[in-house]
Amino acid sequence: MSDILTKLAYQTFHQSKSYFSFAHKSLSEQIRNLFYPSLLQKPPLLPQELIPKVQARFNQLLETDWRDAEIGIYPTSLLFDNPWEDFLRYYPMVLLDLPMIWERVKQNKNQEFGADIERDSYPSYYVQNFHHQTNGYLSDLSANLYDLQVELLFGGVADAMRRRILAPLKQKLGFFSDLPQKQIKILDVACGTGGTLKLIRASLPQVSLYGLDLSPHYLRKANELLSQIPGELPQLLQGNAEELPFVNDYFHAVTSVFLFHELPASVRQTVIDECFRVTKPGGVFIICDSMQLIDSPELEPVMNSFIENFHEPYYRHYITDNLVERLEKAGFDNIEEQVHFFSKYLIARKPV
Repeated sequence: MSDILTKLAYQTFHQSKSYFSFAHKSLSEQIRNLFYPSLLQKPPLLPQELIPKVQARFNQLLETDWRDAEIGIYPTSLLFDNPWEDFLRYYPMVLLDLPMIWERVKQNKNQEFGADIERDSYPSYYVQNFHHQTNGYLSDLSANLYDLQVELLFGGVADAMRRRILAPLKQKLGFFSDLPQKQIKILDVACGTGGTLKLIRASLPQVSLYGLDLSPHYLRKANELLSQIPGELPQLLQGNAEELPFVNDYFHAVTSVFLFHELPASVRQTVIDECFRVTKPGGVFIICDSMQLIDSPELEPVMNSFIENFHEPYYRHYITDNLVERLEKAGFDNIEEQVHFFSKYLIARKPV
């Protein structure tokens, strides 16, 4: 009975987050249409006729998330984890930021940064207002708002999508079962605010974790988050995934969540090549990113709407890109693919 009640509480919790996200989108759209009627022509992010299909995917994601906790992939407590303090503190700021976002959309300004933002040391493809975010990924405000904005975008299940990397990660690390967990090294590429590292720590509490990101602001936020968790603090480094600052064959596993759709095509290959280089033979590389046309053709209107409603300059190419071919070109084999809700997962092994 307790399991049934816990599952019901979990479903209710996430449905409530989904309803709140929907209410937020509806309210913000009404306000936007009132003050920026010229933006009315943007297609809806989720066309009405696709709602039943998306709801079925949403329900399946929750079922998979519950099942993985039930079989011990990660603790059940993770299912109810929510940064309430950050929500109460930053949600008003999300609302206050909306007029600046709409103004950028209206004026088609996609590389607008404050005068105090240093940009010269970053690749040109990175200096963008992704999602029309104020100052892109290059401010403390952006880092503070990011996780909440992503939760609102994905109906409250962004972490549930991130958690789908944990089952294949634990399974593939079985290749190194003769090693104590403390000797296992895992790198999260483009770790952002540390959300994925936090989930890995909950699932594999003794492993050595590393995170790399281009943004010092997001790394500061990651350090703030991860320093609250008992155990060894992950090593966080600022760096470019095109030139990973690690020796060959160093990590037993490498992960990357929601990075590749924000990279130009040639850079995608370079980053995959680098991830191959630093992965140990027998190790695993796991990508979590947006779904693609090849595996979700029925949701093409959603993908096209994402292109129209958010500044994602490399997404149109990404949804048609052959990531399996890129992984094989780098040298990976035994590539598996999965799709959960709006995300796609590629699990690739480095040959021994």
